[in-house]
Amino acid sequence: MLDKVRELLKALENTSIEEVEIEVEGIKLRAKFARGVVKEIPLQEVVPKEIKKEEKEEITKNTEDYYVVESPMVGTFYRAPAPGAEPFVKEGDFVEKGQTLCIIEALKVMNEIEAEVSGVVKKILVENGQPVEYGQPLFYIEKA
Repeated sequence: MLDKVRELLKALENTSIEEVEIEVEGIKLRAKFARGVVKEIPLQEVVPKEIKKEEKEEITKNTEDYYVVESPMVGTFYRAPAPGAEPFVKEGDFVEKGQTLCIIEALKVMNEIEAEVSGVVKKILVENGQPVEYGQPLFYIEKA
C-alpha cells in the first residue's frame, strides 16, 4: 500500500495540484506540493511570543492554583465565533463549567472548546488565528 501511495504522489508532482488528501484503509494522508514558490516566513511568526519574566514567574509559582486548558487537537485557534465578533472570554472573566472558551478549526470543522471547570480566566496563552498543537496550553483558569 505504501508503494501505491508513493506512486500516486510521484504522479501528482508534475501537475498543477497543490494539495491532496488521501484516506485508505483508515489511514489519512495529506500532502502539499511546493510549486517553485518559496514563501519566506518572518521569524516572529514562527517563534512564539515571549511572556514577560514577571508574568512567567507569577504563572509558574501558582500553577497548582490554575487549571490548564489544553488543545485537544491540531488546528487554528479562534477567540471569537466570527471575525469582528466579541471574543468568547477575556482575561479576568468568570467562566462556568461547559462555557465555550474558543474555537479550534481543524480540517474546515469548527470545534468549540469548553471550560472543564468554573473559575476566572487568568491568562490566554494563544493569539487569535494562531496555529496550535495537540496538548498545547491555551488558557489558565483559576478554579473557583
